[in-house]
Amino acid sequence: MDFRIRDFSRIRRFPSPQDGVRAVAERAPQAEALAVSWAESVRPLAERIYALRRRIATVTVAVLAGLLFVHVMFGANGMVVYKQKRAEYESLQKRIALEQQENEIYAQKIHGLKTDEKAIEKEAREQLRYARPGEYVYVPPAPANPPPPANHSAKK
Repeated sequence: MDFRIRDFSRIRRFPSPQDGVRAVAERAPQAEALAVSWAESVRPLAERIYALRRRIATVTVAVLAGLLFVHVMFGANGMVVYKQKRAEYESLQKRIALEQQENEIYAQKIHGLKTDEKAIEKEAREQLRYARPGEYVYVPPAPANPPPPANHSAKK
């Protein structure tokens, strides 16, 4: 294998810093002309935006206020969700009050069964069908026909 270089013209040399400065200096008038033409084409738009700056700011603030209103009303923790949660809270409070009343009734019954002999006798007569000597307990006969089903799906 031969690794000798025969044609030196193909080898690229790195440009010197002076070459870069020279290239910038040569193209400076073209860049300046391009910047001036761009500034002239953008100037009417910039003047129009500057003239309408208050209207643009007002519209921007109005849009932001509208978006904030929508978020407050309908967002994840908005007023609509708050009203639903409030209604659910109130219904649960009513249910708790009913359950507490029911617990009070049961507590009174338990206390009566522990202390009052008349309450004990009443429960024994009703649930266990106890009777005093000489008394008769009347038990109604069971119904002959079973009651119809609660829903109509069993009639098919």
